[in-house]
Amino acid sequence: MEPTDPTRIAVKEHYARLASQKPRQSCCSDGDCCNSSKNVVEEGVLSLGCGTPLEAAMLKPGETVLDLGSGAGPDCIRAARLVGPSGRVIGLDMTSEMIAKARANTDRLGIENVEYRRGFLENMPVEDASIDVVISNCVVNLSPDKPAVFSEVLRVLKPGGRLVFSDIVVKGRLPQQVLQDQEAWCECVSGALDAEVYIDQLSSAGFGGAALQVNDNFSNLTEVPLNQPFSALISAVKPV
Repeated sequence: MEPTDPTRIAVKEHYARLASQKPRQSCCSDGDCCNSSKNVVEEGVLSLGCGTPLEAAMLKPGETVLDLGSGAGPDCIRAARLVGPSGRVIGLDMTSEMIAKARANTDRLGIENVEYRRGFLENMPVEDASIDVVISNCVVNLSPDKPAVFSEVLRVLKPGGRLVFSDIVVKGRLPQQVLQDQEAWCECVSGALDAEVYIDQLSSAGFGGAALQVNDNFSNLTEVPLNQPFSALISAVKPV
């Protein structure tokens, strides 16, 4: 299973390189698109997120959690501790180098209720209606086909299950030169959806209660400058 789309190839190569680097706190090369102070490099585990979806997910003991773009496993490890021995966590990533790193980190810390699977967000190797909570930390923006991702999330969630994503979005539209910049795409910028479009696509996929909360230093969406990418917390529920 190898990506054929140029964007996916670029993303895969970018994160394969990062897998060999020391822990860092942002998916962006300079941290400008993310509020990296909200990220935690825990126990030497590489973190590339743009927020803290686990806090908002309010995981319960015994729940089954799916982490999209699990990388080196920091959120999987934290989630595993929150759901406890009766719970289960699945990390999904398309980069074999990251999966190897995640497995090594998880084994090193003695975490037993996590497994990692290699696959695409648009075609997940996950059973129908098997997941209580889907989380993602600065990864959905990397997908070139976000409606397919949302459709897959709906498929794997149990009725009443929820998604909590921390992601980079934009108010308005990015300049064309940025949209065509593959490096900017790999660093979580070019793939950012307009905030309202993001919520509309979740609703169109079949989710209920889709909502977006600004993560960065703004009190609400109206304060965000036009055409500026920013970090947001997105939540929605699969109807019963």
